[in-house]
This record gives sequence, C-alpha cells and structure tokens, in this order.
Amino acid sequence: MFIRLAQQHRQFVRDLVMTLKALAIALENKGYLASCYTCGAEMSSASFMVSLKDEHLIRFLVSDYGITWTEMRDDRELMKLEGAEAIAQLQDLADLVKYQIQPPQPQNRNSQQAEYIPSA
Repeated sequence: MFIRLAQQHRQFVRDLVMTLKALAIALENKGYLASCYTCGAEMSSASFMVSLKDEHLIRFLVSDYGITWTEMRDDRELMKLEGAEAIAQLQDLADLVKYQIQPPQPQNRNSQQAEYIPSA
C-alpha cells in the first residue's frame, strides 16, 4: 500500500509541476513577469514565481518534501501557506488567467483598474 501511495504522490507532484509550467506561460502571455524552473528531468520539484505588480511577488514551491505558497510585498512576507491551502491559493491565481484579468497598469487620477488580490 505504501509503495502505491508513494507512486501516486510522485505522479501528483509531476502533474503539479507541468501545470505550473503552463500557468507561467499563460501569465507571461497576459503580460505578467512569470517563471517556472524545474530541477532535473524527473519533474519532481519546481519553483514558480510571478510578479503581479510593482513589489508584489508570489512564489510557489513544490517538491516531494512539500508545497508552499509565499506572497511578498515590498520585500516583506505577507502570507505563507502550505499543502492544500497553498494549492487553493494557486487556483485563485489560475482564475486570473482563466477570466483574462489584465495586469494592473499605472493609474492616474481619471482611470481605475481592478487589482488582483489573492484571498486568504
């Protein structure tokens, strides 16, 4: 039973890594600065980062050892989530692409834009 669970976990991590790579590409196509780096050909870990606006950075790490979501603004950590909570937060970010919300633009007094703020 444990061997089967270990294999399922490895497959889950590989699927998550592939999804992160696709999300990084989709976010880049929408005008965001995004990247996804993997270690080795096994796809057993990844580091995903996206800049949502000036000084607002999301970092998502996945490996066999765990999953973390870290949100930073002005070089300060605002939120750190792990496991299922981190994946749920990643879904909110994926919805950003799905619903085609554009990255925030510099605002002047006469314009207002919706700003993506992940839910806690």
